[in-house]
Order: sequence, then C-alpha cells, then structure tokens
Amino acid sequence: MKKLHMAGRRLALISCALILGGTMLLAPKAGARFTAIPQIQNTSAVPAQSPVVKKNNLPGGFVYLDEVIPSAQYEIRYYSENNFTGTRVDGYKAPLAIFSRTAAAALKKVSEDLEQKGYILRIYDAYRPQQAVNHFVRWSQDAGDLKMKAQYYPKLDKRNLFKLGFIAKKSGHSRGSTIDLTLAQKSTGKLVDMGSPYDFFGEISYYNTNLISSTQHANRKILKDAMTKQGFKPYAKEWWHFTLIKEPYPKQYFNFKVE
Repeated sequence: MKKLHMAGRRLALISCALILGGTMLLAPKAGARFTAIPQIQNTSAVPAQSPVVKKNNLPGGFVYLDEVIPSAQYEIRYYSENNFTGTRVDGYKAPLAIFSRTAAAALKKVSEDLEQKGYILRIYDAYRPQQAVNHFVRWSQDAGDLKMKAQYYPKLDKRNLFKLGFIAKKSGHSRGSTIDLTLAQKSTGKLVDMGSPYDFFGEISYYNTNLISSTQHANRKILKDAMTKQGFKPYAKEWWHFTLIKEPYPKQYFNFKVE
C-alpha cells in the first residue's frame, strides 16, 4: 500500500511538471554551456508589406527602390527591432529603401538578370543616414547592452566591431550607393541559403569562408557575379554588402531621414 502511495505521488509530481510546460523536466543543468550558432532569419516568410505614406521629398538624384524594382522583397531591418542594436535605428522613419538614381538603374539590371534565373532580390538596407551610423557608435560604447549578442555577434566583443570592419563611423551606405541584400526564390519567396544570416558578425559571413558548404558558397557566387556584372564591388567580410564602383557621390555623406 505504501508503495502504491509513493507511486501515486511521483505520478502527480510528473503531471504537474508537464502542465507547467515541462520546465522541471527540461531545465538545463547548472553551469551548462551552449554554443551559439547563427540563426537563419525569416527563411520562408515573405516580409509583410504594410502601406507606407512616402514623404516624396528626396534630394535630387535619389529614388525609392520599390518604385524602380517592384518585384523585390523589402525587409528594412533598421526600421525594426530585429537588428544588432535591438531597437529601431535613428533616422529610419519608414521601412523604405532609398538609393541613388544611378545605383538604382544598375540594380534594376541585376534584378532583371537574376529573374531570368529564377531569383528575386530581398533588400535589407540601402541609403543609411549619418545619424543612424552615429547611433551605431553610441550603441557600441554601451558595454551593458548585450540583448542581441547571441543572435548577431556571439563570439565577439561589440566594442571591437568597428576595428574588425563590420561597422564603420563613416559608412558607404550614407553616400547612397551601397546596398545590403540577398536572394530569394522567385517561385516561393523563400530565401536562398547563404550559410549565415544577414548582419551576422563573424568569420562565417566572410565571402570566402571555409565554414559553409559548397552549395552555400555557390549561392553567394550567384549573387556576387550578378552584382559585379553591373558594376558593384563586393565587400570581403560581408557577403551581402555591395557598393557601386562609379557611385555618383563618392565623397558626400548624407543625413536626410528615411521617410
């Protein structure tokens, strides 16, 4: 009888743990260590496109990219909280991609070439105001703000991101002809596997890294070849980052808001 009573108590305790979500049964051991690995973000979901009222007050020589390349997907990360700062970045008043007219014309040719091969572009960032870059500087100096470390820079000290070349105090994006982008399947909208997520700071994001598969590297090459064909220069440490070689404002850094 005593054994039946003890068995009943054990069963009751197990049932209680399951009702509470299994936390008692699945809790990690004290001192357990986990290796942070890049998470593929929004691989299958097509970014939701909410109606945006544009200010239509751009400086001469700049355009809204969605009006030039309507077939592309637009997921403007710095307008959202899903970026390495964990908050909307200064200067991003709308989820829009703005680009110099010259660079936009070249990117349209890239898009047309890739569509013939079954791909469309997903654009994460284009023109970036200087005030956004200043925001990055302030963020890097706040040693206590580590809420996005596991997702974006698990093995790095955020204070070294400038020294390592992942972000800069003067960004080519602020000149209006640098873009961050990737590929998606035209038929499904699903992201092409590039081996590491956008804006992941680490060696796996280097174009020539040996940490990815041959298929993933081949996918990066499809993007790189299409961009270089139309006059864009890649950045070796970020497979998603390209600058128009013959950019129209090579020495001018803009600060108007994305709106």
